Amino acid sequence: MWPAGAGGRLPCPRDAALRRAAFSGNLSALPSHLVPSGRSVRVFISANPEDTIAERSALREHVYPKLREFCRENYGLEFQVIDLYWGVEADEWDSPELQKTRMKLLEDCLKNSAGPCFVGLLGEKYGNIRIPGEVESAEFEMILDAAVEAKLETRILEEWYCRDENAVPPAYYLRPKSEMLKNYQNTMESSSTSVNENKWQDISEEIKKIFKTAVKLLYEKGKMKHSQAKRYLSSAIEDELDFALGKQTPAFLKKCVCYIRKIANIERFVKIPEMGKYMDVVHTAGKFLRDPEAHEKLIKLRDEFIPTIVASSNLRVYTSVTHCDMKLGYSQEVENHYIEGLGKQFYEDMIDIIQATVQQNFDTETDMLYDEVLQHSSLCKTYSTFYEYRCEALNIVHKYILPRKIGHINPLIIYGGPCTGKTLLLAEAAKKAYSWLQEEMGPDSDPVVVIRFLGSTETSIDLKNILQSICEQLAVNYRCLIQSYPKKIHDLRDLFINLLNESSFHRPLVIIFDALEQLTDSDDGRKLWWLPIHLPRTVRIILSTLPNKHGILQKLRCLIHEESNYIELTARDRKMCSQVLKHQLLRVKRKVTSGQQIYVNEAFSKCTLPMFVNLTFREVRNWRSHKDVDESSLCVTVHESIEQLFWSLENKCGSRLLSRALGYITMSKSGLSEMELEDILALDNSVMYELNESVRESNPFRIPYIYIARLKEGLQGYLIERQVKNVTLLLWANRHLQLIAQKLYLHNEEVLREMHTVMAEYFLGVWSGGRRKPFYSNDQYLSGCPGRGLNEDEKHCMDQTAFDRQAPDQPWVFQCNPLEPDIFFINHRKMTELIHHLTRCGRTDDLLYGVIMNFSWLYTMIKIGQFDRALSDIELAYTHSQEKELKFLASTLRSIKFKVVKYPGSLSAELQQRLLPVVSSLPKLRHLLLECDKDGPKYCSIVPLHSSMDVTYSPERLPLSSSCVHVTEILPTFNPSTIIAALENGSISTWDVESRQLLRQITTAPSVILGMKLSSDEKYLVVATTNNTLLIYDNINSCLLSEVEIKGSKHCGIGGGSSFINGFTLSVNHALAWLEASKDVTVIDLRYGWPLYQFHCWYEVTCVQCSPDGVYAFCGQYLNTATIFHLGSGEKLANVTSEFSTGFVKFLLILDTAQEMVMVDNEGSLSVWNTEEIANPQLTDDFNCRREDSEVVSIELSEDQSAILICKALSIELLDTRVWKVAEKFRAKHNEHFISAVLSKNGNCIIASMENTSAIFVWRRDTGQCMASLQEISGTIVRLIKSNHHNMLLSLSTSGVLSIWDIDIITAMSNIDKSGKPIQRLVLPPRGELIYTLDGSDSVHKWNFSTGFIEAVFKHEGIVENCVLTSSGEIMVTSDDKCSQYVWHTASGENIFRINGQKISELMITHNDQFVVSLCEQNASRVWRLATGHRVCNILVALQNAFITTANTFVVGMAKNKVLAVSLWTGSITKKFCCDDGASIVDIKLIPDCPDIIVFITSTETVNIWSLTEEVICRRVQLPTNFLKKLEDFEISPNGKLGIITRGDDNINVLDLYSGKLRVVHAPGVIWRQRLSRDGRYLVYICCRGEEDDDNGAVSSLIVMRLADGKNIGACSLYKTPTFLTLSQRHLNIIIGFDDGSIGTYTVVDRVDAALKIKIATSNSRQIFNNTAQVIRPKCHNYSFKVTADCIWRESTEVFARDSPITVTEPEVSEATPTKKYNYCYEKVCSAIDCRGHSFASDN
Repeated sequence: MWPAGAGGRLPCPRDAALRRAAFSGNLSALPSHLVPSGRSVRVFISANPEDTIAERSALREHVYPKLREFCRENYGLEFQVIDLYWGVEADEWDSPELQKTRMKLLEDCLKNSAGPCFVGLLGEKYGNIRIPGEVESAEFEMILDAAVEAKLETRILEEWYCRDENAVPPAYYLRPKSEMLKNYQNTMESSSTSVNENKWQDISEEIKKIFKTAVKLLYEKGKMKHSQAKRYLSSAIEDELDFALGKQTPAFLKKCVCYIRKIANIERFVKIPEMGKYMDVVHTAGKFLRDPEAHEKLIKLRDEFIPTIVASSNLRVYTSVTHCDMKLGYSQEVENHYIEGLGKQFYEDMIDIIQATVQQNFDTETDMLYDEVLQHSSLCKTYSTFYEYRCEALNIVHKYILPRKIGHINPLIIYGGPCTGKTLLLAEAAKKAYSWLQEEMGPDSDPVVVIRFLGSTETSIDLKNILQSICEQLAVNYRCLIQSYPKKIHDLRDLFINLLNESSFHRPLVIIFDALEQLTDSDDGRKLWWLPIHLPRTVRIILSTLPNKHGILQKLRCLIHEESNYIELTARDRKMCSQVLKHQLLRVKRKVTSGQQIYVNEAFSKCTLPMFVNLTFREVRNWRSHKDVDESSLCVTVHESIEQLFWSLENKCGSRLLSRALGYITMSKSGLSEMELEDILALDNSVMYELNESVRESNPFRIPYIYIARLKEGLQGYLIERQVKNVTLLLWANRHLQLIAQKLYLHNEEVLREMHTVMAEYFLGVWSGGRRKPFYSNDQYLSGCPGRGLNEDEKHCMDQTAFDRQAPDQPWVFQCNPLEPDIFFINHRKMTELIHHLTRCGRTDDLLYGVIMNFSWLYTMIKIGQFDRALSDIELAYTHSQEKELKFLASTLRSIKFKVVKYPGSLSAELQQRLLPVVSSLPKLRHLLLECDKDGPKYCSIVPLHSSMDVTYSPERLPLSSSCVHVTEILPTFNPSTIIAALENGSISTWDVESRQLLRQITTAPSVILGMKLSSDEKYLVVATTNNTLLIYDNINSCLLSEVEIKGSKHCGIGGGSSFINGFTLSVNHALAWLEASKDVTVIDLRYGWPLYQFHCWYEVTCVQCSPDGVYAFCGQYLNTATIFHLGSGEKLANVTSEFSTGFVKFLLILDTAQEMVMVDNEGSLSVWNTEEIANPQLTDDFNCRREDSEVVSIELSEDQSAILICKALSIELLDTRVWKVAEKFRAKHNEHFISAVLSKNGNCIIASMENTSAIFVWRRDTGQCMASLQEISGTIVRLIKSNHHNMLLSLSTSGVLSIWDIDIITAMSNIDKSGKPIQRLVLPPRGELIYTLDGSDSVHKWNFSTGFIEAVFKHEGIVENCVLTSSGEIMVTSDDKCSQYVWHTASGENIFRINGQKISELMITHNDQFVVSLCEQNASRVWRLATGHRVCNILVALQNAFITTANTFVVGMAKNKVLAVSLWTGSITKKFCCDDGASIVDIKLIPDCPDIIVFITSTETVNIWSLTEEVICRRVQLPTNFLKKLEDFEISPNGKLGIITRGDDNINVLDLYSGKLRVVHAPGVIWRQRLSRDGRYLVYICCRGEEDDDNGAVSSLIVMRLADGKNIGACSLYKTPTFLTLSQRHLNIIIGFDDGSIGTYTVVDRVDAALKIKIATSNSRQIFNNTAQVIRPKCHNYSFKVTADCIWRESTEVFARDSPITVTEPEVSEATPTKKYNYCYEKVCSAIDCRGHSFASDN
């Protein structure tokens, strides 16, 4: 997948060292970002904000997105630009907080960027000096004195700067504008007024002037050093350039770029007001002049400092000189021209630097273990930086880790409540463990430290994955070769114990598990059975857990009894907390005053948790000495402190932006990167709407980065960074923070769904590629106006407010090289997040078609080794959508797991083979098939066009009881996975079959259940018991509504004994029940639960059926009588009797569409009554089916009421209700009996079960073929129940197991046509889309290439042995073993004429379709004219492997030791070659492109190339000795350069016929057949499955090899035994015949082939699933042969029959043209064949 050097460079030694350090746990040797290539490309833009607005905006809009796309595609990294001036108000540009943040971010970019890190944009403006935010008191007072000395007014300085005693040392700080300017408000609340802006501008200029004058005076007097003065006198851009370029190495400066823009003669235009933003201007004596002091500093910076750096390094500096417009100065046109050139140069420079400095890092892509180790190492380094306490616990851990040679060693347990610092303590211990052990054991020792923060990664939550990853890490460290890791968890634990014993005093081992409570309960992980209690002397295990979660600590105390092995982390001492706070404040040069300390002590008296101390530090460090502090200034719990922290951030960032940003981070599955957070916030309209109006107008499409910076700075330590697959993600430092953020920002379900939708759309890429997202949705416009559409003005307004938010594309993989599809970076972020958000926002269609049915997703998951995860995602999608296509897809993937995991490229072909047969039944799979067509050929060039693979299907199974005899009744429901089962013990259970969960249960004990039924709306469940009662239940709530006793007439008993309920049925609102031997039917109202009346019948009631509308009841009785009653009134309407039978009515069918009633007696006879006049039914048909002594088992009316299926014990009959005749009949085999039978949904298939068998059989109605036999593994099937709601079939086995089958999937097997016998030969016409097959029977089958259906069958008198076609395929000539030859018209199926007399060994047709050559082994062969049947000549020699030359001149064949060329005109041998020394001819071939060149192999193992025209051997190639002992096949390329030889082994022998060189290519198995494509570019072969392959049902493999490079470009498993292989002539289509009489068609689409000769998606071969309507199977035509022959061949003559349509005039031997007498046969044949010549002579 990722070959060495994929990135253009080999792994460097440094990378290998980092890898070793990561695996051994030496964290001090790892860089901060932990990845050799860096975490991302982060470029800091240094510029003056005033004169570069246009440049920076253009770069952001047009260049940055392209660079980001380039980095993602080629390196899997983000490209991020830090431009803090963008989106910030002009009056904030010189803000001290902004400048401080800029310098921090500049340092971060220089330190951590993987590629280019700094870009300077320098023009003609030097920039303003900065206003200091804080000045030490001594320095400030010195400046103040100097200002007074310079006679400056210092009131404004004293007013705006305030002394702060909390600073160390004390300092003066600049008061915030919001405090000093009365009307000034935060920009997030509303835009500031122009009055305040002007006021602040005047104040800031005055402050700068005072500082500038005073500092200069102090510097001149020597009271202030140069470095001190520079802080007050230099501009921001000079500081940034000096920091970034001044003290760096030449190698580092390669990653930096400067762009200098000079404007010629700019001083001339100083009077133009607009030019003030391009240069520093001062107003002196009423004149505008260029500031000479600023200009001097600019010259030093631009023309001295930067050139000095360039002279000593490779810093890229570009200088552009632009000329102003004579009137307008630096006009918009001039600026646009400069910006266009800058954009191009910027893009090229960034690409160059990235390619030169960034390494393609595939390690974390290919090595899952390495990525897992890096993730935990990243967390460990991050957590350890927050460790503040030097408590006794760390000393205990230190002492425990050091090896000792005596005493027992047990694991060490650290426990404590939330926020007590367990994780930070373990992170610190893990960070120092390596150095501790080296100090103790010596520098030569090589310790191993393994750290796992449980629950922090996807593979660290369940026991099996954790143990396996640790075992893999230990095996790497201790160099243990493990072939495969155990599948069973107990074996994995044993391996873990064995690997612990590999440690030694030279290589001691420390394993740290943090947060055991995060373990899932799978494999009983929380019971800690896997934890080794007694450890080797060189092994230490440290664990942490909460004290009261899942009983883990209690379990540990049972396993480890020594109290010394337990460390409890409790709340700290108040004094210690105060001391820690003091040290934290001193580190940032802060302190608290004595007055403030009182309130700090009061807070610590209520809570001393480490996290509370840290939160208190966050609050206290912002205190100022002159500000009032009281009891409410500090919170007293961790929870309140966190909320206070979030609220304080809202003032800086805005309430909506903060709530959504923290909400998105919290709801993400594994965190978000900075760029993702920017992108997602930009897509959130509520956030964009809240932003300041002026910012939104000028920059509507993105969030200014300053807000992300403020967010990160405000939550530093709580919002941490973690490295995952080359991406740095932001996530919460602990679960407490996450819970509070969830409570504050994710409590509203509607908002939650909206946010999940935004994230789902982002990872789907809905708004990528320049698509504009409106600011307002339709709902916002239409609020309050339901049902109204948008008018044109509103649509125009929405379009005007739609902007490109610059969201990136989100492919599943980033393709580095289109020509190498297997070299890519995975979009892990989309893989991880998309399904999570789609399921939670309810976007089922996007989940189905955007992910699950997306081939790229499926292929990528399998390629990176995440097959099981893909499977679980599909099952998750199924639980949300209940689409049965997903269920079938999951079972399909399980069946091909071994194949696709080993060869991921074969995924498309494997899926297409299995999905094509069922796509008509499961239409939503069409999307995946089209995806396979589109993307599959990138990885596998074989594309199945028609699949004949039998569907592998396993039903859902549910054990109901230990035996089927205990199961009384089973009812399907509206829900396809829910059934209701009644047992004889009186229990009625409602089950979810898929999850095997019992949903509801009721009991009727002590009564025994006789039967139960559901009402049509499933509101009522009615149960019949042995107490002669009907129990009516509320089916939803499982409560008994009423109990009704069923009473019969006084004559119903036999011998005075009691009778049970014989049966009951339900209508819409009624239940009808009758007793055994009773003539009465009791009618019960279901709604009220009381009996209404009784129907009195003439004879004993046997069955009752209600009309679909619930108005009438039809009661069947003995003596084939039926009575019709009105259900509403109880009135008897009619009585009918069938005199055709003396049995009893067993079934009644009501055909409401035809207004007919059908009575079926116990022997299967039918009587049909017209019920249009319900009171006077008329007998319309009486149908006698009593032809065998067998009872009727079941009966079914088809869905469209066009057919009735009658299942008897010995036969199944199908009656056509339109004509009331038996349409089909299927008989059971001898000693077999049917149990039950049902119809498929479309009525084309019959599904039945047999007595004493454990299989379900599927028959095709039209052909009678048994298409499938599905085995039920749970035992013999005793009952079939059909659910009409979902077309499901329920089967019950003898073992009491219920299976639910999908009839749609079962009947999909009937889509595959089969001839019934193994295919022996395939014949293809050169043109057209038809296939003809011979299978050793008396028939030739004509198949449609596109659909795979059999269109026609040509019957012969004997077994067909030969078949040839004309080039157009309209005429077919065949021969059989009865010495007959037949000429057929393939379109009409007519047998045009028949010739008898000789047994034919081979048939050939000349290339011009005029003549047929019939070769015989015993008698003389003949050449005869196809149009008339007349003989042209006889051939007296027996030829083998014969063929006709391209010029239609000779028949060339071999005869023992000779190669003979026989004239097609005279039949005489014209040319021949004889072998010497008794050698014989083994095989012979014609070179297609050289029709006069023959290649043949002799028994002396020599390949001879013979010129037919010159009768000389052109070339001989000697093969190795004994090479031809097992010759299987021999193929010649069209140009005659290559010969392909197979010898029955697993080698392909490629022989260069020019040089004689033999090259051997190894195949995956023994080669069964091979075929060379007509153009000679590809070799197609079938090889047997290797022994090492897993038995997944495949018997062989179809493989295509490209001969140009010997590469296998496609492989596809064959799940049936192939019997014949052939290739089409026009396109590279592959047709394979199988042993069950089916065929499979495939095509080859080589991505290297620029022509892509087949467009699969639009080809006819895809009509079976491209069309929305289901393809209707064409009727198969049967054509029969002529009984009497038209011509009989004798030894040298032919005799035509008198009634033959062929002329009886026998032509002379010398006649060159056929007779001029026309006849029917001649016209028929001549109209079908393509006559290329007027006569045979002209071709000769």
